[in-house]
Amino acid sequence: REPSRVYSRPNSPPMPRARFDYHLNPGLGYVSPLCHEPRVALSALIELLAPYRANRQLQILKRHKPVAVEQEHDRFQAVRLRDVEKGIERVFRASFFLDASEFGDLLELGQVEHVIGAESQDETGEPHALSGPADPLDQQAVTWCFAIDHIPGEDNTIEKPRDYDFWRNYKADFWPGPQLGWTFIDPQTLEVRHQAIFEGPTDENVRDLWHFRRILYKGHFAPDHFASDITLVNWPQVDYWLGPLLGVSEEERQKHLEGARQLSLSFLYWMQTEAPRRDGGRGYRGLRLRNDVVGTIDGLAKHVYVRESRRIRAEFTVLEQHIGVEARGSLEGAEIFPDSIGIGSYRIDLHPSTRGRTYVDLSSWPFQIPLGALIPIRVENLLPACKNIGTTRITNGAYRMHPVEWSIGEAAGALASYCLARHLTPRQVRNKPALLEDFQRLLQDVLRVEIAWPSPRATAR
Repeated sequence: REPSRVYSRPNSPPMPRARFDYHLNPGLGYVSPLCHEPRVALSALIELLAPYRANRQLQILKRHKPVAVEQEHDRFQAVRLRDVEKGIERVFRASFFLDASEFGDLLELGQVEHVIGAESQDETGEPHALSGPADPLDQQAVTWCFAIDHIPGEDNTIEKPRDYDFWRNYKADFWPGPQLGWTFIDPQTLEVRHQAIFEGPTDENVRDLWHFRRILYKGHFAPDHFASDITLVNWPQVDYWLGPLLGVSEEERQKHLEGARQLSLSFLYWMQTEAPRRDGGRGYRGLRLRNDVVGTIDGLAKHVYVRESRRIRAEFTVLEQHIGVEARGSLEGAEIFPDSIGIGSYRIDLHPSTRGRTYVDLSSWPFQIPLGALIPIRVENLLPACKNIGTTRITNGAYRMHPVEWSIGEAAGALASYCLARHLTPRQVRNKPALLEDFQRLLQDVLRVEIAWPSPRATAR
């Protein structure tokens, strides 16, 4: 976090209040105390990794994807990667493999036991799981995000998207109006909510869509240095739920990926040409797609935002009963996991699904990340390193948050190193109390990883 703030200050002429603000929020978006451009985070990460790239401990391959896995006796032996631009394939052999891909690609390629979609109540006992059979194709909406600024007086209207007429008239059964509009559903109350892009001056603290995920606030910098704020569009209107991306053919998957792209472009076009304005007019033609901010030609993010991955069948699965306030009844606080390797805190937040289900947004207690959720039931040297751990579709709604994913990845990397140095498997570390305690001590004392909340029963989200 601090490198992101440091990078945001010197690369443009900041105003004094921004230069000396220790807790600087570059965008002043109200979704988070730290909102900034993607390039800021990228620069911070590159700086963190620079020493290990310099001494050749780390090699970064861009634009590659895994296409095959070699296995022997419940162990991964190698992963084959393909350069998606050149078509060249390379085989990497290792003693340990970590999967931090958005979809949990190695789980399918390696035939690692895993789950997709929605589990049933019969399987998990969760109050908000499906009451009927499990449905692998019941998956949360995905979102193709994009960044925009606003230059009044300019006409930055994009070409009319191919599917604009479809999306202009589309309305889901559970939605209060057309998807291209300012009216949507409050995730927590399910009440109808109206919120436009601009509901007041951009320099004031207004809780409209512009301020929601704003990633650059021009008021932090010298006058006229930036022509506009920049905001990120990851709003209810661009949630795509017309079909799943996992458990379907590649043709079907590509159809829905393109559908998500078309929805996002259609929403931008609607905002530019037809959106009701506060002055009674229509359209904000000054809205400008900032392809330079996301680093693409078409202005959409480099990857679709995925809320649900493949999830390993793990030694231990986190259930709603472990973290949900309602599900835990009179019990105060989340379940205490003796094998905790990290912490997180977020509501159980499920977006609308491909089966026409609306939001499920539930209060949860600050929780721990159990080591057992990182250990596949069979494979010995593969670790999930993001939202592909042993959660259910319900608890994934809390564990999928980026700070939690970071903690999962940090613990997975530390565990792989710990096991390699001692010729152990993750299963052995979890099952032997002395080893587990030693590993947890490494996390806490050396890596400064928090594995328990100071006051675990303090406040629910």
